Amino acid sequence: MKIFVITGTSGSGKSVAIRALEDAGYNCVDNLPVHLLESLIQGVSPNNNPKLAVAIDGRQGFSIQGLPAIIAKLKTEHEISVLFLDASTEALVNRFSETRRRHPLSSETMEHSENSLIEAINLERELLIDLGSIGHHIDTSNLSTSTLKDWVKDLMQTDTQGLTLLFESFGYKNGIPQDVDIMFDMRCLPNPYYDKSLRHLTGNDAPVLAYLKAQDLFIHLKTDIFQFIENWVPRYQVDGRSYLTIGIGCTGGQHRSIAMVNELFDLCNHSSSAIFKNLTLLKRHRELHRIATTKN
Repeated sequence: MKIFVITGTSGSGKSVAIRALEDAGYNCVDNLPVHLLESLIQGVSPNNNPKLAVAIDGRQGFSIQGLPAIIAKLKTEHEISVLFLDASTEALVNRFSETRRRHPLSSETMEHSENSLIEAINLERELLIDLGSIGHHIDTSNLSTSTLKDWVKDLMQTDTQGLTLLFESFGYKNGIPQDVDIMFDMRCLPNPYYDKSLRHLTGNDAPVLAYLKAQDLFIHLKTDIFQFIENWVPRYQVDGRSYLTIGIGCTGGQHRSIAMVNELFDLCNHSSSAIFKNLTLLKRHRELHRIATTKN
């Protein structure tokens, strides 16, 4: 069976991810107690629908700390992908405040205050501390609902048996993503933003790419990053990693970082090096939805 286990902090978007998987034809179960996961999988007939998605979070209390061992056991028989969603404390506080929902770990006797909410968020993070490293981590702090759905759909296409190498562009002014493993800074490059003819465009547009590729610094930095990937990705494969996220940042995440992600993705995708033959490659641009909203 192909199984998605979705976990992470409350308010980080697990219900959005579950709906995306449901739309893709997965049998979905939300808020499943940890001890029922193995029984559920045994009870689902792979002949009817071999795709199952399950959401498990901190509402299960300390029992969720046993989830990594259960997943390791199940991986010997099934294709299992673990998706860990998280967001900054500030973003989570804002979401709970806007919806007026109580955090699942808030005591009924607690006052409904920001301090008690932060305490509940911190408690949940402690319970989930061992889960963040066993799956693919997505920081939803700056993501729209539609962007998160698109990213989950991309993950559905990945091969769970090998390493997925993911390039993510972002803007430093909107915060550093929590989900990157390795990060490179493009702010040392000439900025197309200061060219009025390019300011309204993005790194996906040909004039911006032409501007950057005319800069020796851009070419040198791209070559250096590619060589780093070529030299060090095999070590992550040996380490048994399922996902490796490379963050590429610039000031606003609009021009330089997007262009560099696209260039690196294409370079790795078309490389004749044997290192890239067994990799699944993905790319995503965190700020694109924000840029589109601003333009509209």
